[in-house]
Amino acid sequence: MNHTLPYNPKCEMIAREELQQLQLERLQSTLNRVYRSVAFYRTAFDAHKVNLEKLKDLRALRELPFTTKEDLQKSYPYDMFAVPLRDIVRIHTTSGTTGKPIVVGYTQNDLRSWRECAARLLTAAGVTEHDVVQIALHYSLVADGFGFHQGAERLGASVIPASLATSVAKQIVVMRDFKTTVLISTPSHALTIAASLDEVQVHLERLHLRLGLFGGERWSDAVRRQLEQQLRIVSTDTYGPTEVLGPGVAGECHLHQGLHLNEDHFIVEVIDPTTLEPVGPGEEGELVLTTITKEGFPLVRYRTSDVTRLDPAPCPCGRTFVRMARVMGRTDDLILVQGVGFFPSQIEEILAGIDGVSPYFQILVDQDRGVETIEVRVEISDRIPFLDEVKTIETLRQQVAKRIKAVLDIDPKVTLLEPKSLQSLPAGTPRIVDRRPG
Repeated sequence: MNHTLPYNPKCEMIAREELQQLQLERLQSTLNRVYRSVAFYRTAFDAHKVNLEKLKDLRALRELPFTTKEDLQKSYPYDMFAVPLRDIVRIHTTSGTTGKPIVVGYTQNDLRSWRECAARLLTAAGVTEHDVVQIALHYSLVADGFGFHQGAERLGASVIPASLATSVAKQIVVMRDFKTTVLISTPSHALTIAASLDEVQVHLERLHLRLGLFGGERWSDAVRRQLEQQLRIVSTDTYGPTEVLGPGVAGECHLHQGLHLNEDHFIVEVIDPTTLEPVGPGEEGELVLTTITKEGFPLVRYRTSDVTRLDPAPCPCGRTFVRMARVMGRTDDLILVQGVGFFPSQIEEILAGIDGVSPYFQILVDQDRGVETIEVRVEISDRIPFLDEVKTIETLRQQVAKRIKAVLDIDPKVTLLEPKSLQSLPAGTPRIVDRRPG
């Protein structure tokens, strides 16, 4: 593939000193605006005795208070907007699975910035104006589909807004008939598409797919290999929480050496979620983002709850922005059981290395007479032969249990389920069920 220059070389290959000066100027402007226009920040800055006149260095950012998801939920619907409602031209919300959703407003300038950021990530992944881009994401109150849609149009690509509402069978037919070259979706939906090709009798040879951009959920290297093999594509990881912007915050270039963060729009920190102090380069912690170009819904030191690490070294592709590792887990889905902490993504990695099981699983945590118990329910792969042989199933079950014990040092009860029994559960079914009292 002929990898061209970044979409915006002037910004994406900016010298670090120049970038830091730009970030400082935009940060000062943002802080003054939120202090003037958002009651929450005015109160928080005053409580922390923040003197904006003295903020002359990016390191002074550490003295500012954090913004949390709970703060944003309490501001429902419009209390965090920094401009009058008449200047807001688009409104999105987070999915709001627990509590009130977070309402995000965009001005015309915000939409321009969003298109720019999304176009950069698409270009970095290898998308060009010659591509036919099929977007199988939510087109709704959540921002998923819209970010990539407007970025792809900005590049001049042909866009098919397939959405997640379209059946998998129809997605595949559209993919074949419309000669789709790029699929943008969640990793799990792409896995379902790959698994359904035989059912709808469409062979890979009939497809023109070459690229897949996936995000919206964590996915392991094993899932990446599976997708690339089953769909014969090159896959790219993307990152973009709705409350921060939506798709366009960060994404991999063709070298797959971390996700480039659009640092001329965001200041990035990684903190220890316990002490709230910054961690060193390359150390794991919670990602904190400050928006420095957003007008409608600016955020200062927003705790994303996403666990990652940063790589400040220049990328061989020539882009100078810092790179983040793919999200390893969330501070709020760390499972503590039997004195051990682990992320569901680690179970996913383990299962991906075992032949005979599918990537679909569910974790049940409970308590039995004061003792914590953990059960891992795993779907058997529909490709495994001799399904009726009890001995084969028991050997597989023991193999899964042994591997989890070896890697995570916990003793789970492993239950093997019929093929497709978990993937056919209703959308939104929790992957982790914690029945412990309190």
